[in-house]
Amino acid sequence: MRLLVLEYFLKQNSALSLSDLESNFDYSDRTTLFRTLKTFEKKGLLHSINDKHTTVYALCPDDCSEEQHVDSHIHFCCECCKKIFCLPTVKKPNVDIPSDFEVEKLDIIAHGLCKECTKFR
Repeated sequence: MRLLVLEYFLKQNSALSLSDLESNFDYSDRTTLFRTLKTFEKKGLLHSINDKHTTVYALCPDDCSEEQHVDSHIHFCCECCKKIFCLPTVKKPNVDIPSDFEVEKLDIIAHGLCKECTKFR
């Protein structure tokens, strides 16, 4: 199952939710798919993106590992098709956080229309 899920991610150009996987893997149960996503995230193969009420997953760059995720890029959420895309060439800006706070993760999601959806405007 893990190989099938990984192959499926490799064919995608946007992030996927657990529900997306469920609809494409009729012969698997939700728990197995969820555990696969969490294992891949822990091992540095996937990173999670939390947008409003949904968590989606996307492939990590090759230099991510179990010890450290280096996917410090902005994500783009299309308001029309609702797909979320990684923008690996767009780095997150430096944010000056007060010293009495310890940042563990910084998520920046840009919202707008993707290339495909702007064709229909």
